[in-house]
Amino acid sequence: MLDLQEIRGKIDDTDAEILRLFEKRMKLAEDVAAYKIQAGKPVFDGKREAEKLKKLREAASTPFNALSVQELFQHIIAVSRIRQYQLLAQQGAGVGEEENYRQVDRLSTENARVVFQGVEGAYSFAAMKRFFGENIRSSHVETWKEAMEQTAAGAVDYAVLPIENSTAGSVLDIYDLLTEYPAYIVGEEILEIRHTLMGVPGASLEDIRTVYSHPQGLYQCRHFLEQHPDWKQKKMLNTAMAAEKVAAEADKSQAAIASRYAAEHFGLQILKEDGLAGEGNSTRFVILSSRKCFVRDAGKISICVELPHKCGSLYGILAHFDYNNLNMTKIESRPIPSRPWEYRFFIDFEGNLSDPPVKNALLGVRSEAVSLRLLGNY
Repeated sequence: MLDLQEIRGKIDDTDAEILRLFEKRMKLAEDVAAYKIQAGKPVFDGKREAEKLKKLREAASTPFNALSVQELFQHIIAVSRIRQYQLLAQQGAGVGEEENYRQVDRLSTENARVVFQGVEGAYSFAAMKRFFGENIRSSHVETWKEAMEQTAAGAVDYAVLPIENSTAGSVLDIYDLLTEYPAYIVGEEILEIRHTLMGVPGASLEDIRTVYSHPQGLYQCRHFLEQHPDWKQKKMLNTAMAAEKVAAEADKSQAAIASRYAAEHFGLQILKEDGLAGEGNSTRFVILSSRKCFVRDAGKISICVELPHKCGSLYGILAHFDYNNLNMTKIESRPIPSRPWEYRFFIDFEGNLSDPPVKNALLGVRSEAVSLRLLGNY
């Protein structure tokens, strides 16, 4: 009969030998990095890696082992590449877009020109006031695209746009706009969203037949609205625009879902405030600028990457965050219009552009992605 302890002892001996050989291999990977730094050669060589994996598969004794060997050595090769990228980064090799970002002690906001989408009373307006205070010159536009255009053209210093809600998820149009315009995230503001239902003075819930709001406002209050299936739901570009419309038309059958500030600003009566959208509803707004800069204590980085359309490419990219001990806080995918069924990925992770692990990770991602765009450090 087999002795389990004896088998386990042999496994321990084998593991120790595997560890010794792995460390020997990693030392050889460092030698390869030294050569590539001297010769100016790239770390990633997809053709050689594919050939090597093919040979290893064919050398395996069983079909199961062939698959296992491929997975094992894919990981070993990926780890070797990451170590080489670290050494290259330490030598200042492979610098990219981050070198064009200027570190500042604080953002210049005094008398700044700031644009937001919607009208006064919108949540974007409230987020702007909270982030910048009163000493600014603000303006508003009808669409997010107009705000982005003005920022990219330098017509304003900053724009305030919503990018994510804690209950409704990401504002996907903003991600698409970030790929179209040279505007960069320099700050963020998280605003608690407290929706209220409002109508013209003298109106009651029994009078309401139509409710106006932004699509996310309607979605966030869907459970309340489901209790009134006879109410028509109409989408507006902005919650404050919905309030403005109801106030202007002075029709008791119309109501808006917007902020308490909007009700006060447009002289509307609050019909219901509690229980519209539940607790913990917040929206994250990003502060955009045409200038590539980041404050000294910035702690979050956003990037956009396009990857090779092949198996394992996303896994390979994410490994750079893992091995550099960087906490990834968000990943979002968006289709690439010119390439059906292919996607670009938006990734948020913790870090500062001056941190060596961040430089290491960005070098690795840039080397293996089809494209990398740094959206901001804030």
